[in-house]
Amino acid sequence: MERGRVIMDRNADAPWSKFDPEAYVDLNYRTPLEVDLLIVRLMRDHFARCYAAGLPPSVRGVDVGAGANLYPALAMLPWCEKIVLLEYALPNIEYLERQLAPGGYDKEWDAFWEVLREHPAYQDTDPRSTFGDVVRVERADLLSLDGQRRWDIGTMFFVADSMSECPEEFRKGVRCFLEALNPGAPFAVAFMKESRGYQVGAHRYPAYRVDEKQVWENLEPFTGELEIHDLRHVVRKGHEGMLLALGRRNSAIAAP
Repeated sequence: MERGRVIMDRNADAPWSKFDPEAYVDLNYRTPLEVDLLIVRLMRDHFARCYAAGLPPSVRGVDVGAGANLYPALAMLPWCEKIVLLEYALPNIEYLERQLAPGGYDKEWDAFWEVLREHPAYQDTDPRSTFGDVVRVERADLLSLDGQRRWDIGTMFFVADSMSECPEEFRKGVRCFLEALNPGAPFAVAFMKESRGYQVGAHRYPAYRVDEKQVWENLEPFTGELEIHDLRHVVRKGHEGMLLALGRRNSAIAAP
């Protein structure tokens, strides 16, 4: 919510049916940004450390609110027998399904895999064939996840903070994601720091102004192992950088 405003745009108010995934990819991923490559390195090393510590070799992964971004799913590939991309906006679902077509995903995602494969844990994985074999797309609303389905590794990138101006919806979004993970599950969650909303194509979308303290307060009850990286890379007007949270799910369910 922008300071001084009274009326808050909620998730249900945003024009998700008009979201333009190709415009979003043009803005953010067609030419890789330095901050995204840094995020990929940090996430890669975190997941590799977790699995080197003795987690099962074949697990089920989830990327919640996948949007038009493949690098979170690519980061989970070496360990997953199945990855579900949960997404609500129909244009994004169509984009993701195109990435699963014969021939593999679009070439702009190769640059992110090149960063991943710098780590030995990724070097035995054929990303295109594996992605097509293990990934599927499913329509789902983050705020409707009820904890009945659980995954063993998970990601959520620029979702809980980039769907609403409402603090209650932000907090619920974080909780719904973390309660969808099994005990011990490694996770990576990213937020736009102090975002005042964003433009994709012809349409404006809401955001909740989150800082490092709020991220810590909302994630810490779900994990005994948490690190937050304050990445002060500004990629557009209206935000102050990015926050990347890396951790492992604890065994308790935090109270709402």
